[in-house]
Amino acid sequence: MHLPALRGFVQSFVRDWALVDDVIQETFITVNAKASQFKPGTNFRAWTWTIARHKALQLLEKRARRNECFSPEVIEALCAHEESETAFSERQIALLPVCIGKLAPRARQAVELRYQQAHRPPEIARIMGWTTEAVNVALSRARVVLRECVSRQLANEKI
Repeated sequence: MHLPALRGFVQSFVRDWALVDDVIQETFITVNAKASQFKPGTNFRAWTWTIARHKALQLLEKRARRNECFSPEVIEALCAHEESETAFSERQIALLPVCIGKLAPRARQAVELRYQQAHRPPEIARIMGWTTEAVNVALSRARVVLRECVSRQLANEKI
């Protein structure tokens, strides 16, 4: 459940796909090692994303690959946010499968391949017989539709 969101977070400031995978792997190793330090009742996503940010910065320093990623200063600026700005409510997360079910079949397949099975756009293009550009456009449109659907569902609940 947390992997797609974490991957998206890391991809927002790391351009190299292999480095994204390394950051995710190092993050989960650290999360596992420090699990006893997590305080139940606090925001697990924020805790994990903080670890991911630190792992990205460490890998950048270690590999000196600044040309494949934003500078540490930019990463820090991108990550400087209030917890509530990026954390999704449990209700929003619960509504997502309902909204995914409302997508057109091919859009739903692309979303599932990308966010549930963690395929990259070129792989999705090969699987679906599309171009990579068509996959990127479809995913972009699907994200807009999903965001609007979740917002509508939440608004309807408040009425």
